[in-house]
Amino acid sequence: MTALALTVFTGYALLDTFVIPRSYGTMPQTVDIAAEEVQAAVQETSVQEEIEQEETTQDGITVELTEYRENDTTIYVADVWVTDPSQLKTALAGGTYGKNVKDATSDIAEDVDAILAINGDFYGARNSGYVIRNGVLYRSTSSGAEDLVIYEDGSFAIIDEDEVTAEQLLADGAVQVLSFGPALIEDREIAVTKSEEVGKAMASNPRTAIGICEDGHYVFVVSDGRTDESEGLSLYELAEFLQELGVETAYNLDGGGSSTMVYQGEVVNNPTTSGNSAKERSVSDIVYIGY
Repeated sequence: MTALALTVFTGYALLDTFVIPRSYGTMPQTVDIAAEEVQAAVQETSVQEEIEQEETTQDGITVELTEYRENDTTIYVADVWVTDPSQLKTALAGGTYGKNVKDATSDIAEDVDAILAINGDFYGARNSGYVIRNGVLYRSTSSGAEDLVIYEDGSFAIIDEDEVTAEQLLADGAVQVLSFGPALIEDREIAVTKSEEVGKAMASNPRTAIGICEDGHYVFVVSDGRTDESEGLSLYELAEFLQELGVETAYNLDGGGSSTMVYQGEVVNNPTTSGNSAKERSVSDIVYIGY
């Protein structure tokens, strides 16, 4: 009887951790305006093995999307210039903060009329780690992680959760706190080592990162990986690439099968978990550009 009870309890625990959705709160809604493409140009160039480039400008937001080929890997870079730092936003799956509340990056992006979006830190896969989204504090339990803080003025900072509380960050003007990591670039210098892959699965992976070059100029970066066509990047290779782009601060977000970039409603890259098929993984949150 005891063994049966233990089996039932174990089964429920696994379902509760990975499957059963639990809503803890709803993200405040904002009025979003669907983006319309008003200018596009595609050109071929050999600079940094650049393959393709497209640029869109609309209502104070410029997005320049470029595809690169480095380290046997296809890398997608969106250079973004905004006139208002509030145009850099985050969104939760279903507009809800909770456990196992997930959706595809493209679907979350569609819900908020995002011009450009990437997957976030997948906060819902963990029970700790700070969660501040659009100025709302959802979780203040420390995981000891190295977090990216985005302040109201659009500036970036890297903090250690063991050194500052989420409440203090909010009081200091943090509007977004993403808890995954590690930091890739700090003060324009590479912040990871070639052995930083401990606990991060394989060395070469699909990757997602976000960085800032200067006030109002951000880069969203996603690489393909785990396929014959695209090997993937190590954290150090990703940091090297970002440094070449002139990034001042850059941060590693959830990667692997989660790595997805959506631009003007279309998935730009080839998301894959095993390399056998291109399919988006459902995630709990995104980082995006919108109104």
